Amino acid sequence: MSLLKNYPTHIPIKGIDRLIMGAACFFGATLHPENNNYITGIGEITAFEPVLTRIRDSMLSNKVGRQILRERPRITSKTLDLDYLKSLPPDTFGNTYYKWLQREKVSPDTRVPVHYIDDEELAYVFQRYRECHDFHHAISGLPIVLEGEIAVKAFEFANFGLPFAGAGAVISPFKLTQKQRTRLFDVYYPWCFSNGLNCKGLINIYWEQQMEKKIDELRRELGIESPPPDMRTLRKMDGAKKIT
Repeated sequence: MSLLKNYPTHIPIKGIDRLIMGAACFFGATLHPENNNYITGIGEITAFEPVLTRIRDSMLSNKVGRQILRERPRITSKTLDLDYLKSLPPDTFGNTYYKWLQREKVSPDTRVPVHYIDDEELAYVFQRYRECHDFHHAISGLPIVLEGEIAVKAFEFANFGLPFAGAGAVISPFKLTQKQRTRLFDVYYPWCFSNGLNCKGLINIYWEQQMEKKIDELRRELGIESPPPDMRTLRKMDGAKKIT
């Protein structure tokens, strides 16, 4: 494998180094799931070329997917114009996404660039997936607490087939309490797997062009059912029960 950079943020690594890094990220993510460096690292290391090629090919076979690959849009607070999203009617996808960002105290500017995927086009495909992750949260109504992240990973695995998302859906529930695990398996996994499998390919959605659309209409177009019960509300109810 060439050690030359294929794109500005590329960090080429050899096979054995890739293996060592993958193992380090796996154990790091297991011990410190709050550390985003481990999560992003293992995501890229396990984004194997055949998997990304399949996703890229699905984009090439789709009109909107081809447009995304051609235009290479990036998702930041500037490209989205958050003030405009704030001004949209409350039942639009754009306003729903804006309110989700405020509620979860996150920003679209926090998605780090891809480093460890060698092919330049496949690196963009993974970058696009990474930057659209918060849209998946917003359309499903799931928060960024660990329980919510695991649920979104199940949703994404069912739709994208990315190995690290599937591994997260299988392994990460063991970090939860018994009550959280039961809720995840009984309430959220059925919704996430069913909708992830049956909805349109999310990689082919030009989310930036859907902001003015009513969110219920967008869900219908994508084949996504109404979201499951609000996770933060259920978690607060659990806390109230403990107090009483």
